[in-house]
Amino acid sequence: MANINYKDLGLERTLNNTKFIWKNQEIEVMDYLPADFKYDVIMITLQKSAEDGYYNPFKLDIYFHLNLIYMFTNIVFDDEDREDEFKLYDELKSTGFIDAFLGIFNSDEYKEMIEYIEQIVDISQKYQVSAASILNKFVNDLPSQLENAQQIVEGFDKDKYQAVIDFAKAANNNKEPK
Repeated sequence: MANINYKDLGLERTLNNTKFIWKNQEIEVMDYLPADFKYDVIMITLQKSAEDGYYNPFKLDIYFHLNLIYMFTNIVFDDEDREDEFKLYDELKSTGFIDAFLGIFNSDEYKEMIEYIEQIVDISQKYQVSAASILNKFVNDLPSQLENAQQIVEGFDKDKYQAVIDFAKAANNNKEPK
């Protein structure tokens, strides 16, 4: 079999757009999502949806759809627009914009990212209850626990401890505490 140099294939990433009109504005939506963009959408969605060791499904839905719009349309959102993302989501959803966007968005890309999010959520949930997770948490928490123990030992006053023992004896008719 003859070897072929990759460069000789002439492959280049193509980034085509599909367009739709929304209130007299031409909205462009990327047809193919570069891997680094997909990764960012997935990881930012998960990060913003994490609560107390689990992923909130309500937030997963909101942040996933917002991140798709942020990354794959020509719409520019400033800091003020993104200040209250729940409000922004409500505006995009209630006006039908999200549905119009999803109507032309590449359904294969959409399904693929949803599946990755579901897989990561599943893996994360299984990991949270695994021995490896518990051991990792123990190892990570150990330095702070040792520091707390050291502070207790350093703050230990033998005279106060003896006073407590003496009080216990006196309260128990001078018998040794068990």
